[in-house]
Amino acid sequence: MKNCDALQFKIGARSLLGIALSTLYLAGCMTTRIEETKNSATGLLAGESVVILEASYHQGNTTEDGFLDCISKTVQKGRNKIAVYPEQKFVDALFPWFEPRTMPEGPDALPDLMRHPGVAERLKESGVRYIIWVTGNTERSASGGSLSCAIAPGGGGCFGLAWWENDSSYSAAIWDIHDGKSAGQVSAEVHGTSVIPAIIIPVPIIARTQAAACKGLAGELKTFITDSGPL
Repeated sequence: MKNCDALQFKIGARSLLGIALSTLYLAGCMTTRIEETKNSATGLLAGESVVILEASYHQGNTTEDGFLDCISKTVQKGRNKIAVYPEQKFVDALFPWFEPRTMPEGPDALPDLMRHPGVAERLKESGVRYIIWVTGNTERSASGGSLSCAIAPGGGGCFGLAWWENDSSYSAAIWDIHDGKSAGQVSAEVHGTSVIPAIIIPVPIIARTQAAACKGLAGELKTFITDSGPL
C-alpha cells in the first residue's frame, strides 16, 4: 500500500504558507498492511452465516464497539458479501456460554465448549458456520506542532501547524464450527498522519486509520471465507 516516511515538521527559513502547502500531499497519509494465515479450505453454503464477536475481556481486549459494527456492515455489502448473524441474538441463544464472564477466551477453547450438552444443537439451529473473534484498537502514537487562534477588533484567525499519528491494529480469528477447529486469521494494520495547517483558517486533513482498517479487514474476511479453493 502507500508508503509514507515519518514526517518531520521544521519551521525555519521557509514561510508557514510554504510549509502548509508542502504538507497537503503528505497530510492524511496512511500505510496499510493486510495479512492472512489460512489453515483449511473455507466456503459458505446457502443459509449459512458468520457471527462477529469481540474477543474475551480476559485477554485485555478493548476493541471499540463501533469497529465491530463497521466490520459487520461492510462484510454484508458488495462483492463476496456474506450473511452475518446478529451478535446479541447469538449470545442469547447460547446463554450462558458467551456472556462476558463465561465466554471462551478464543478459538482454542471452543472444542471444550462443544462438549457441553445442547451447545452443538443450538449452534446448528442458528445456521452459523464461522465464529469470527475480533481484537485490537486504535491508539495515538505521536503528536507535535503548535496551533493558536485569536480574536482581534479587526478580525481574527489561527496560525501554526499541528500534527498527530494514529495506529490502528486489528485481527480476526476465524473458527469453523463444522470442522471444529481454527480456519485461520486475518489482520489489518494502518498507520496514518493527520495535519492541521492554519493561516487564518485551519484546514484539517485527517487520516482515518480506523475506517481504513475496517475496510481492509472486512474485504480480506470476505475473500477468506468465500474462497473455497486450495490453500
